Amino acid sequence: MAKNKKTRKVTVKKKQTAKRNQGMHRVPRANRKYKDTVFRMLFSDKENLLSLYNAINRSVYENPEDLEIVTLENAIYMGMKNDLAFIIDTNLFLYEHQSTYNPNMPLRDLLYISAEYQKIVDHKSLYSSVLQKIPAPYFIVFYNGTEKEEDRWENSLSEAYENLTGEPKLELKVITLNINEGYNKELMEQCQILREYAQYVGKVRKYRKVMELDAAVEHAVDECIREEILKDFLQKNRVEVLKVSIFEYDQEEEEKKLRKAEFEAGYDTGVMDKVKEIIQYMLKSGEPVEKIARYTGYTVEEVKEIIKTSQ
Repeated sequence: MAKNKKTRKVTVKKKQTAKRNQGMHRVPRANRKYKDTVFRMLFSDKENLLSLYNAINRSVYENPEDLEIVTLENAIYMGMKNDLAFIIDTNLFLYEHQSTYNPNMPLRDLLYISAEYQKIVDHKSLYSSVLQKIPAPYFIVFYNGTEKEEDRWENSLSEAYENLTGEPKLELKVITLNINEGYNKELMEQCQILREYAQYVGKVRKYRKVMELDAAVEHAVDECIREEILKDFLQKNRVEVLKVSIFEYDQEEEEKKLRKAEFEAGYDTGVMDKVKEIIQYMLKSGEPVEKIARYTGYTVEEVKEIIKTSQ
């Protein structure tokens, strides 16, 4: 009898635990575990990051300790993350890596820089008569997607404002640099690590066309090591690079599928109407479909579909 009572207690406890676990799964989580990228792994190293900074700014800093990394490791909300942030020479730089075109980077960077400034002035009074000095911000995105083909472009926060009249009272500009092979050649020549990273990405993409993703990544890693492309880094971090790369490219595919689904569902009527207006204007101006696709961020097939549905 005592044994049966004990068994019933264990069963009830298991059911209660299972019920709690089910409840936990139903609750959406704002923060999800941060997944690294090969880009971030490479440039979290101060020497590599200083090399990249020097190449972009044509500076000649030699001591990696001149650079203070202040990346917000916990700045993750709804999938947003801060890749790299650092201070050098009293300036604050936010570097982001993107494999798909994202026109919302100015707004995202606004949230990041606000969190950075909050951390900087955390123990200072903003109510005093003394002006609190803060480092001047600079925002750069490193893009290695396949949708856009320019060397560089600029996005502004004011592009997101509705019914803006006159000069915007709050502005934030983000420079995006294309770091695929064949783009920004001078920058690539100045930063060997960035050039070799672009070569690695190119190899993954090449093999991805003819084999499964995990095999493509492994093949690219092996070939890079043989050709002494990121050799030391790949040998030291091989297992992590394989895992991270597979996640990265899976995520890229999912983002593309999501955008396609949004497009097919007429995701935002107002946005789509505006896109149609732009496409029609460019068509009347004699612009080719390929250029319209690069300008709007859609694929050539999507632009053709929009033209078809607009007629």
